[in-house]
This record gives sequence, structure tokens and C-alpha cells, in this order.
Amino acid sequence: MDEVLSYTPATELAGLIRTRKLSPVELMTSTLERAQALNPSLNAICTPTYEQAMEAARAAEAAVLRGDALPLLHGIPTSIKDLAMTKGVRTMAGSRLYENRIPVLDHVHVERLRTAGAISIGKTTVPEMGWKGTGHSPVTGITHNPWKHGMNAGGSSAGAAVCAAAGIGPIHQGSDGAGSVRMPAAFCGIYGLKPSYGRIPFWPMSNNGSISHVGPMTRTVGDAALMLQAMAGPDDRDAASLGMPPEDYLANLDAGIAGLRVAYSPDLGYLRVDPDVASLVRKAVGAFSDLGAHVEEVNPGWGNPIEMEHCLFSCGLAGMLGHLVDEWQDRLDPGLVAMIRHGLSYSVADLGRANGERLAFYDRVRGFFEKYDLLITPTLSVAAFDANLLIPAHWEQHPWDWLRWAGFNYPFNLTWMPAATCPCGFTEAGLPVGLQIAAGRFHDLRVLQASRAFELARPWAHARPPV
Repeated sequence: MDEVLSYTPATELAGLIRTRKLSPVELMTSTLERAQALNPSLNAICTPTYEQAMEAARAAEAAVLRGDALPLLHGIPTSIKDLAMTKGVRTMAGSRLYENRIPVLDHVHVERLRTAGAISIGKTTVPEMGWKGTGHSPVTGITHNPWKHGMNAGGSSAGAAVCAAAGIGPIHQGSDGAGSVRMPAAFCGIYGLKPSYGRIPFWPMSNNGSISHVGPMTRTVGDAALMLQAMAGPDDRDAASLGMPPEDYLANLDAGIAGLRVAYSPDLGYLRVDPDVASLVRKAVGAFSDLGAHVEEVNPGWGNPIEMEHCLFSCGLAGMLGHLVDEWQDRLDPGLVAMIRHGLSYSVADLGRANGERLAFYDRVRGFFEKYDLLITPTLSVAAFDANLLIPAHWEQHPWDWLRWAGFNYPFNLTWMPAATCPCGFTEAGLPVGLQIAAGRFHDLRVLQASRAFELARPWAHARPPV
């Protein structure tokens, strides 16, 4: 296993493959050796497809030798989240409900990664049905944070974040219904982007689909831009997919942020934040002023959407699983059961009211981004905590509401706006902290450019966990 190769960005690997300086077979061999060495302790890959990956790598090498036209991600190892449908490959969604499910189709974003030449090494772990921000499932157990064994790796894209941080492939597919790209990315010290809703088509869509986004999880901003390029673009199977073709994200990445109006909110006006997290984010915000942006500390004044979140999030899961909860409750995650039962307690009028409140909330946030180009916040209120817990021990406890320590994420799912997390330092305990960068709807490139500018000013990709 080649340590240098394991941490080489996909943007460089793709060029090496195209110029025949690196064999796809050599790259895949190194990636699989690392996966086999590290996965037993990390528990990031729940359904390996190593043999299929090697077969695909041999085919990719043959295409290079023939001089074929090579797609964007030709021969680049990736992984697919266990919530995403993969034709012929088990998709459990971290649940005993679907422990033996083998889909007959791919989700459209999986299809696009394949078409772009990426090669999946397997399915990555998730909490059951992706319901929570921690990496623990009744089927797969605990996924461990690579920076400290026994600590939370985040959810629901737990295994994807761990693979990226541990150098098991450069690019990984995540999805984000309430922060599920940004939470594990922040806990594991990598980059994660939740694009504008519809930027990456999502089909088949779940009952929770109007808040669920697909996004890249990588160690560098350039790799996320490359991956987004491959997955973005209209698709009529997703009624909400954006009609315009994607911009050239990679070519325009280094435009900088000089002159941009940047708002910084340490708490959105209502959120609790642990002091060590708050301090690291505040220090990191100085980089944006140094880069020529006009930074202003603000209280956005949107109001607290927590009651709306409770209703919409729990009702979505109740709509999917409410009819099964009585029969399956002893085999499901107890917190998921509690959340579903909470969702079943709402009336149709309650749900209709919450949807109306969501529209009003969108309008307030939209108005905010007429005044500011970017918003910076902490990604999370906490750093990684004990992997056995749903909520940090020093926080107020609740049977299912983990959203209280992840309140910075969900507003941008509700409003369909792009938001990314960048590593911005480590606590005294050696655990990563994330800084969130958000922008108004459709401004995915602006978020990428700001992330890239911050990455150049405060580099992070050199930091490697002690795996």
C-alpha cells in the first residue's frame, strides 16, 4: 500500500492516468490494500465490492492502453453510501428491514459516477435509514472516527467521511437530509459540500426527498469540484433537477473572494456552541478578511426553525416507516422508533402549517443573501464525542433529537441553498472542527471558490489521522 498515493488528490490522479504515468490497476491495488488493512478497525465499508473494483480497474487500464477517449473520473476509486441504490450490490440502509436487499437499478448519481469512469470499492456505512448524526447502526455497529477510535464519525454519511479521511480513495458519495454530508465531514476533518437542491439529480426519491441532497466528500476542494462536475446536470427523472448545465467548477475555482460581503454568525442568534469549537471558528474567520472580503458579525434574524424541523423531519420518516414500526420496533434503532412515533403524533394540519412556515423561512433566508454573498458559521456546535451516544454527555439529553447539536446545518436543507464544511483546526483533544460556508441558492461555485480560498490560506489536507 502506497501512503503517498493514498493521499494524492483525484485531480492529480486523473492526470497521471491520462498521461499513462499511473496505471488504474496500480491505483486500485493500493486503494484496496489500504481498505483491507484499515476497515476492520474503522468499520467504514459495510459491503465491499473489491473483486468487481479490480475487474473494472483492469478494464480502465485497457481503455487507456487502447487510446480511448477517457471520461472525467476514469479509473478513480470511489465509494457509494449505503442509502444509495446500487444495481446488483446489497443496499441495506443500515437496517434489518433491508439487510438482504439487492436493487435492480442505480440511483441516478451512482449511474453518473459510473459513466464518468469512477470505480466503486463498496458501500459505506450509515446509521439506520440515515436518521441521525452519528455513525451507529443496528446492522453494522459503530463506525469509528479515524482521529480517535471510539469517537463518533458523524452521520449519516459516516463511512464515506472515514474513508476520505483515512486515505481509502480520494472521492466519496454522500447525501444530506439534515447535515449528513457536513456533520461527518466536520467530525472527520475533511471537506464536504451540500450543493443547491436539484444540482445533482436524485432519483428514485424517498418520502424525505424535498430536503435530501447528494454531495461530494473529499479531502480537497478541487476533488469536490471535480466530483460535482461529474454528478451535476439536469435529468428529467428528477422533477426538481435544475435545468441548466453545470458550470466548469474546476476551471473557475481560484477566482478568490476579494470584495465579497461575508456575514459571520457564531450562533445564528439562538444556538449553543461549545467554547473550543467557537474559538477555533472565530479565529478561522480572520482568513476571510485577510483574503479581501468584507466580514461583518451578524445575527441573521431568521428565527429558530426547530419546531418546523421536528415536524418535517419526523413526519418524513413516519411516512416511510410508520406502518412498520409496531411489527419491527424491537429490531430497529430505539431512537428511530421514538422519532417515528413523534412523527405519527402530528396531524395533517400540523404538517401543512410546517410546510407554510418553511416557505416563510425560505423567504427570510433568501432576503438575507440579497445583502450578503456568503455566510460563515460553525459547522457543528460540538466536536466528535463518544460513539455510543446520540447526544454529547455534557448536553441536555433527548430520546431522539440530536438536531440540537447540529442546528447550523438544517436551515440550508430547508431552503435548498448550498453549504460546505471546511476543516479549521483541532481541539486540545486532537479532534477536528469544521467551519461552514453557505451562500444563496444556485451559488454553488461561489461556495467552492470561498472554500478553495480558505483552503489555500489555511491548508488542511496535509493533516492525516493516526490510523
